[in-house]
Amino acid sequence: MAIELTKEQLAEIRASFDQFDADGNGHITVDEIGEVMKALEESVPGYQIRDMVKEVDIDENGTVEFDEFVEMYKKVKKGKKTFGLQKTVEKAKKLVTVGGLSEASAEGTTHSFSEEEKLAFVDWINYQLENDTDLAGVIPIEEEGEALFQAVYTGLVMCKLINTSVPNTIDERTINKGKLNKFTIHENQTLAINSASSIGCNIVNIGPQDLMEGRPHLVLGLLWQIIKIGLFAKISLQNCPGLARLLKDGEDLSDLLKLSPEEILLRWFNYHLEQAGHPRQVKNFSGDIKDSECYTVLLNEIAPPECNVDLSPLAEKDPEKRAVLMLKQADKMGCRKFVRPKDVVKGNSRLNLAFVANLFNTYPALKPVEEGLPDFDLGNFEETREEKTFRNWMNSLGVNPFVNNLYTDCRDGMVLLQLFDKVKPGIVNWDKVNKPPYKAMGGNMKKLENCNYAVELARQMRMSIVGIGGKDLFDGSKLTLSIVWQLMRAYTLAMLQKLSGEEKPMEDADIIQWTNFTLEAAGKTSTITSFKDSIIKTSLPVIDLLDALRPGKINYEIVTSGDSDEDKASNAKYAISMCRKIGARVYALPEDLVEGNHKMVMTVFACIMTRGKTKSAPQ
Repeated sequence: MAIELTKEQLAEIRASFDQFDADGNGHITVDEIGEVMKALEESVPGYQIRDMVKEVDIDENGTVEFDEFVEMYKKVKKGKKTFGLQKTVEKAKKLVTVGGLSEASAEGTTHSFSEEEKLAFVDWINYQLENDTDLAGVIPIEEEGEALFQAVYTGLVMCKLINTSVPNTIDERTINKGKLNKFTIHENQTLAINSASSIGCNIVNIGPQDLMEGRPHLVLGLLWQIIKIGLFAKISLQNCPGLARLLKDGEDLSDLLKLSPEEILLRWFNYHLEQAGHPRQVKNFSGDIKDSECYTVLLNEIAPPECNVDLSPLAEKDPEKRAVLMLKQADKMGCRKFVRPKDVVKGNSRLNLAFVANLFNTYPALKPVEEGLPDFDLGNFEETREEKTFRNWMNSLGVNPFVNNLYTDCRDGMVLLQLFDKVKPGIVNWDKVNKPPYKAMGGNMKKLENCNYAVELARQMRMSIVGIGGKDLFDGSKLTLSIVWQLMRAYTLAMLQKLSGEEKPMEDADIIQWTNFTLEAAGKTSTITSFKDSIIKTSLPVIDLLDALRPGKINYEIVTSGDSDEDKASNAKYAISMCRKIGARVYALPEDLVEGNHKMVMTVFACIMTRGKTKSAPQ
């Protein structure tokens, strides 16, 4: 009999997988297992670690993918076999564990979470939200015990933190404040989750009730995603033109923007080590920084003179004592965030990555390049709003690897194939797919084959692919955007069709008809003739439709006629956040409504219709 895993079990397995998958690329390597073993202070020969991988490596590519990880657990649960890797996973779970927190939890299920990460996140949240008057009595959150998980109960902390990471994501006017009950709290959590999804957080298997119940592994997982997105948001040419100094010989700015934020931070770290005349370089945020030597040199190089930072920690030979001294130097710069001495010595890659990102955001120490580069327009290099929206949608569905660059990260076809499978489950024959890692010899051909397969699937789904070939996707052409948009549209309509119970595919006319019928039935005067209707620029049809679905939820005292540009922007911001608050997972931005971007406008109305068709939607 096939073993079926519950949502709770899958979430726990994913948490364990992510604990090993340090770089978040979707597969566990021998080196990553080795780093975990070192953190456990266990000496394990390399051949034994390779044997662990080989036991569960079904496709024999030398790494462990998530589906293989799940299969390992199914076999263990069935009592069929034990695995060396599974035993290591159990050892690697942190000392802090909690039992299943709901009736859905399987008997004997435990959820592990990192005490170190909890402490780091509490400190960061207190730092970011310390002056927010709405959180008086909540902030500062105590570090010890369950205070963090209790603090997120009302949804206020999550909503506020999202806005510090990506400003103006949530319209403050839509957050329930003051005296709250379980229904208004549920609305806040729904708003937080859908808003987190809109900025690119993977919210699969996370619901409002999970946050209200303070399930540690889910709360910490979502907090990390929100914090990381905020830290990475400033790593751009627009915020720091001096990034051009990190270019290597033969590269231009487009090459720099193909790098992930992690890769840019490593380049930045190594650039300053080189500027300081230091012989070492760092290749990761774990083993290479454990002795605090490179950190000490970096801090001394980037700190302003008035901070009085120096190299004195290097005189200390004991690693943990040196880490203490190094962090005192960071404290002089106001940058002692995320890591404690033990986190440095143990090489906690997640917290050390956050530490370095905060250093970069505070003291990049990169003067703009005045000579040696041709004049350029940042608009030619920076991510467009549309690209960012689509990328966030992709990441919210949990694709692996995380998409940092819409074009570069789709070049091997893997992300696109995952999206096809999510739009139409079962359409992808995974036996035909070439999975990473790819060998140096013939690797590009394998990637191209995946891209050709993606185009073939697009043709099967009757997408418009005139002039688009697999080579275009492999080359990172802008034509990739056309495929992604059609996938997003197809996904949205497929969800709507499923809830509607219709056999025929949903079309624009169906959504417009339902919208006008719903508005008329509620006594509203607004109507739309198409998704290009100019009245949509005022957001009034959207606002009226939301009120028709959830009577009394709209505060019409703050809704304007939408005559001026300022009024249009205010209405649109309110409308998008209210969509998310009632449970419509909208990815469009307020600007899409104001500008009348008919493609994204369609998704707004489709998402509202989807929510309206959801029988379990709370009233």
